[in-house]
Amino acid sequence: MTSSRRTAAALAAATALLLALGAAGPSATATTDVEDVVAAMSEDELVGQMTWVHVYGSGAEDRSRAAENRARYGVDTPADVVRKYALGGVLYFAWAGNTDSPEQVADLSAGLQDAAAAGPGVPLAITVDQEGGEVSRLGHPVTDLPGGMALGATFDPQLARGQGEVLGAELAAMGVNVDWAPVADLNTNPDNPVIGLRSLGADPATVSELTAAQIQGLQSQHVAAAAKHFPGHGDTDVDSHTGLPVVAGDPAELAAHLEPFRAAVAAGVDIVMSAHIVVESIDPDMPGTLSPAVLTDLLRGDLGFEGLVTTDALDMAALKQLPGNPLDDGDIAVLAIQAGSDILLAPPDVDAALAGVREALATGELTRERLEESVTRILEWKVERGIWDGAERPGLDVVGSPDHRAVAAAIAERAVTLVRDEGAVLPLDPAAGPVLLAGAGSAWPERLTPLLAAEGLTVTERLESGTSPSRGYRAAVRSAAEGAAAVVLAVDDLRADAAQQALVTELAASGTPVVVVLAGTPYDYAAVPGEVAAVLASYGTSTVSHAGVAGVLSGRVLPTGRLPVEVTAPDGTVLAALGSGVRRTEEVTPAAVTFTDLPGTQDDAVEVPDVPGVAYLLDGQTLTPGTHPAEGTVVVTAQADPPSAYHLADGADARWEHTFDAAEATPDAAEPAPAEDGGPAGWLLPAIVATLLAAALVLAARTLHRRR
Repeated sequence: MTSSRRTAAALAAATALLLALGAAGPSATATTDVEDVVAAMSEDELVGQMTWVHVYGSGAEDRSRAAENRARYGVDTPADVVRKYALGGVLYFAWAGNTDSPEQVADLSAGLQDAAAAGPGVPLAITVDQEGGEVSRLGHPVTDLPGGMALGATFDPQLARGQGEVLGAELAAMGVNVDWAPVADLNTNPDNPVIGLRSLGADPATVSELTAAQIQGLQSQHVAAAAKHFPGHGDTDVDSHTGLPVVAGDPAELAAHLEPFRAAVAAGVDIVMSAHIVVESIDPDMPGTLSPAVLTDLLRGDLGFEGLVTTDALDMAALKQLPGNPLDDGDIAVLAIQAGSDILLAPPDVDAALAGVREALATGELTRERLEESVTRILEWKVERGIWDGAERPGLDVVGSPDHRAVAAAIAERAVTLVRDEGAVLPLDPAAGPVLLAGAGSAWPERLTPLLAAEGLTVTERLESGTSPSRGYRAAVRSAAEGAAAVVLAVDDLRADAAQQALVTELAASGTPVVVVLAGTPYDYAAVPGEVAAVLASYGTSTVSHAGVAGVLSGRVLPTGRLPVEVTAPDGTVLAALGSGVRRTEEVTPAAVTFTDLPGTQDDAVEVPDVPGVAYLLDGQTLTPGTHPAEGTVVVTAQADPPSAYHLADGADARWEHTFDAAEATPDAAEPAPAEDGGPAGWLLPAIVATLLAAALVLAARTLHRRR
């Protein structure tokens, strides 16, 4: 046989094999399996896969919360709920008894997966709201991570990815495969009652970059991320848990709020969660969760999202408050599916939702094909995310590990923003005398006491529970301040509380230096009088956030945080600009990296400069100054090193991307010589065929194993 005939035969064999495999490797086999499973499902089972709800109890067969399960679902145990509805997913909550300890959560997850093996035999999505900060359903010993706005104040995508990796690894260890995070909302309304500190900030570019980094970190641990709340809940002044927010959706403002979601889609986010808000410029009649214009036209069409679309929790009040258009639970389920949602999250009455979908199928408002479309997408995601085959997960020893706590501490310390320091009050001098600690009970100032003592400061306390300081408490604090070297006053929601404002004003007039710690949103800075010596923003009341504050107060940590939002006075005057903050670290500017890209790959390289105070990273690994081999697409980033001593200059370039050309140099206008017997084309194509055949055998074995 001639060389050309052998080549043609090899190409034909390779082409036939690729066609047999669907040119897609494992996903083709998985798709075929999914199609078979979906086709065999009843309509109720299809709706069950689209329904993800919470269950009551600490174990799959736990009957201690049977009354609550029975009242909501008509059965006794968490496993009964899964089996009754052939559920596609469950949600974990502390108040439902699901999150006592990592070991218990892991056992519950395993038990529920066993229950899901009945019926269609599709494994569960096991989900939790673990954002960090104030929305954290899993407590100690799970790593206590700061919330979104604290992360935003670092302006550091490496820390954002690190937070995602910590969340993903710890959730995976407990059998959780979906985290309802990150919050991709821009918080542009200071009066937002539901987003606030959960947001990464108000700057579209920064929030986009940090959102994408969190998603990549989470999903690197085989845990799905869910960007929420589309198309943006950050400009609202109504909590959709209790009311129906309505925003105009000015085109320019809407475009800004969509940027983080575009970045999430580009980063490969698995899930996007809708918002129960009406955006009048898109759909003046329906909230996003029930609007085809939002979920189908905008999210699927404009943004090109191909993953899973989920409603926000359907037991929130917003959807029952459409003016002149009362909806029941069946109506809401049908409208959400028609709008484009794949997942009905936490419907308050599953039986009513199921009945509504059955009726819509009977009348033709919905079709089986529409349900199959969503369920196919859900099942294919379960295959791709490794849920179907029970992908390996880390051991429970990663939960709360020292390495993970170090990431949390780094975020908290880097977040602390020194908004004001008149007269260089900070750091506090241990030799000057005792520090008085006081503040609103909701700011949890008592958590600061042992942390400040560990930093070497002598602390006296004047504490009172509650959000609003009493007149007697304020008098006691003023009296105690007379003998203190300084007062550290933690406040929370200062703008809304006249008694807290009075305490701040009275202490500022006492003559003792006052350091106000904004443990709530940084918008509270607008209510701090000018007489206050120093103001810190910590973006949270958790112990890890207070530890960052203690480090800055003592001087062990130099402040590097910057405001991720703008703070204005009631008349619109800018009091503190986005990105502002007093930084005591040295400013450095990274020098650009250079790329050597010659024909072929042998000499391709990245040249890293030597800049004191700057570290260059490739794929999260620090590069030493000098030349490093490289190939494919590479992204090099720069960060301050160590961040306790340096910070990057505002606006400095800190990211470089290059795709190396792997093409070999060829003589000008030269035609490749035909391959002779035994030449490259003579052995390469048969080798490809042999490799593909081996892959086909492996895939067949895996498929047979899965079907068994």
